[in-house]
Amino acid sequence: MGNSISGVGVLDKAVVILTSCVDGASLAELVEKTSLPRATAHRLAQALETHGLLVRDDENRWRPGPRLAELADSAPDVLLRAAEPILRLLRDQTGESAQLYRRRGDERLCVAAAERHSGLRDTVPVGAVLPMSAGSAAQVLLAWEPPEAVVPLLPKCRFSAQTLTEVRRRGYAQSVAEREPGVASVSAPVRDRTGRVVAAISVSGPIERLGRRPGERFAMPLIRAGQRLSGR
Repeated sequence: MGNSISGVGVLDKAVVILTSCVDGASLAELVEKTSLPRATAHRLAQALETHGLLVRDDENRWRPGPRLAELADSAPDVLLRAAEPILRLLRDQTGESAQLYRRRGDERLCVAAAERHSGLRDTVPVGAVLPMSAGSAAQVLLAWEPPEAVVPLLPKCRFSAQTLTEVRRRGYAQSVAEREPGVASVSAPVRDRTGRVVAAISVSGPIERLGRRPGERFAMPLIRAGQRLSGR
């Protein structure tokens, strides 16, 4: 049943049921994954379904339900709170606008930003939705994903699988006029406590300021900022 045992038997079993349904599970699969008696697995799955924590799809397999998303959306976002001072510091260190992106399916969402105070800048407002097909942040958000999550997107991308391999090797991504003419950017990964990449932290601005090889100037501040944010 796993290693995370609280001592509250029914709660531990319910959590095992939930985690076993992440990719969908029939009753037989639940019994196999959890080692619970069939009657117990069925009873708990039905109870979780009643509360909206599980739903059944067209194949009668249990999957995570809408109530889980509602609870997650209502929780304080630790990442965003921690990002604000780090983005401001990154902006002040580099003199360029700084952003934080999360992946949302085939798109990426700017969830936090610190704009350059004056002069020509690349303004990406919070809430802006950008494609996963171009830009250094898109490269970072895809570079550590499993192949099955990346390969279907590559035909639409302005970068290649080899580019993503290089991003993984050096620990950051750079792009020049890839998302938008005249704009360059550098991005680094932000990881959760398991090491999974959950966001990309970036700086962006006009090519005339960042240059044709912006990673040479901005990679280390970005990597350090990503590490600080990961640590929080």
